[in-house]
Order: sequence, then C-alpha cells, then structure tokens
Amino acid sequence: MAVAADKGVVAATAGAPQGKQDKGKWTRFILPTYSALVMLYLILPIFIIVLYSFNYTSGLKVSFKWQGFSLHAYKELLSIPDLTSAVGNTLVVAVIATVIATVIGTLVALALVRYTFRGKQASDLVLFANIAAPEIVLGAALLSFFVSVRVTLGLQTIIISHVMFCIAYVAITVRARLSGFDNSIEEAAQDLGATPWVTFRLVTLPIIFPGILAGALLAFALSIDDFVITNFNSGSVTTFPLWVFGASRVGIPPQVFAIATIIFTVGVMLAATNIVLQARKGARERRSGILIRDANESETWSDAKTS
Repeated sequence: MAVAADKGVVAATAGAPQGKQDKGKWTRFILPTYSALVMLYLILPIFIIVLYSFNYTSGLKVSFKWQGFSLHAYKELLSIPDLTSAVGNTLVVAVIATVIATVIGTLVALALVRYTFRGKQASDLVLFANIAAPEIVLGAALLSFFVSVRVTLGLQTIIISHVMFCIAYVAITVRARLSGFDNSIEEAAQDLGATPWVTFRLVTLPIIFPGILAGALLAFALSIDDFVITNFNSGSVTTFPLWVFGASRVGIPPQVFAIATIIFTVGVMLAATNIVLQARKGARERRSGILIRDANESETWSDAKTS
C-alpha cells in the first residue's frame, strides 16, 4: 500500500501543470528574501556606526571617507569633558530608572494577574495608553506637571520621567511571564511550611525572573537612548542623546561612534548572556523532568513486579 501511495503522489505531481510547479519554485523565496532585506535595513545603520568608529580621523569630526583602520576614537574616548559628563548622566539615569521601574513594574504585574480589585481595567488601560501615547505628548505632559508643582528641572526630573514610561513596559513583560504560572507550586511550598515571603523568594521569583530580567533590559535600553521626553524635562542637564543632537549641527566627533559601539556591544552581550542562561536552565529542567519520569516508571515497574 505504501508503494501504491508513492506512485499516486508521483503521478499527481507529474500530472500537475507546469505553471504551478514553476510558481512553487520561486514563491518559496519571497519570505526569506523579504526577511533578509528587513534585517539588512535594521542592521545597516548600526554596522556603519561600528565600522566608522574604527576609521582614522585626523580632525575633530567624523569623516565618512575611509582613511584606514585606527583605534584613535577609542584611545581618545574621554578627551571631551562635556561628552564624558553627558554619558555619565545617561548611565546614572538609566540605572536608577531601570531599578525603580523594574521593582514597581513587577509589583504591578503581580497585582494585575493575581488579584481582582476596583480599577483593574482602568489600570490596564493606563499601561497600554502609556505605551501607545507619542513621546512628545508624554514629554509635554510631564513638563506641565513639573512646572505646575514648581519642581526644578534637572537630573531628578529626568529620572522621574524615565521611571514613568518604563514601568508600563516592565509590567507588561512580567505579566506575560506570569500568565502561564502554575499556582499549585506555591501552594505546595506553603503546605510544606514555607512562609509567603520564603515562597516568593525561593519559588515564585526564580520562575518569573526571566520575565523580570527581560523587562529590566528593555527599560534600560529605552532609558539610555531616550531623547524626546528627556529634552522636555532635562533643564540644564545634558545626556548623551541630547549632546549628540547638539553636536550634529556642527559636526559629530569620532568619540560618539566609539561610545555608541561600546553601548551596542554591551547590550548585545547582555542579551546573549540572558539567552544562554535561559537555554541552560531549560536544559536542566528537561533533564530533571526526564530523571523524575524515569524514577516514577522504575518505581511503578517495581511495584507491579512485587505484586
């Protein structure tokens, strides 16, 4: 019967019109080609920045004429005091905003997933409205708020602004991780005598940690390159995106490309490390599941043999 089925398939293929066969040959390349072009479009600007960060530049501005491989921009990385100060402000804001937004966003996600309370739907609406709203609207609204309460614009207002728009991204990311969480695991831990805090620290937190880490990385990436909201609420403080915007009017120094390359490389390394750690954790969980299954099967077989 298998031989007959194979002959039927061959006969059907042979009897198919030549036009359909030719169409099947070239249409299968459409999606891979389209995907490759999109990836090239996304990667090309970053590749140019990385490439020209190693270009030799004799002047104070970036030259897009290739003059030879050089580490001049990296050796003189801290030679512009204003740029160094701006990068320092950016890192301080990004780290503080990420920590605060991650803590608050995780708590918000836990509350939205596990509890039913008045205003829950409104909270969901506010989170998605925060993400959907244009940055210029958020920046202008925050500026109006700070002016109305007479808060001096500076580093503190930048941090508050970044925490505000990062919370929504963290909450939604952690909430997605919590959506498939098995509450029976926590109940089993409490049945064995664990307190709610011990259950959260030793059971819940390790399980949802990948979502928390992903939300924190997303918040850090959003904070470190934000321009519009920061421009509204920075006052006299300058961050790296604001400094680059100002320098672009007269000429960008090569150190900007070097710093951007370092930031991109660190981000890629963090993301790759997260992927590797999660892959190893998944492999350990699969091995543990196999061992537990084999042990259960062996115990069942022994009981059956004894009886």
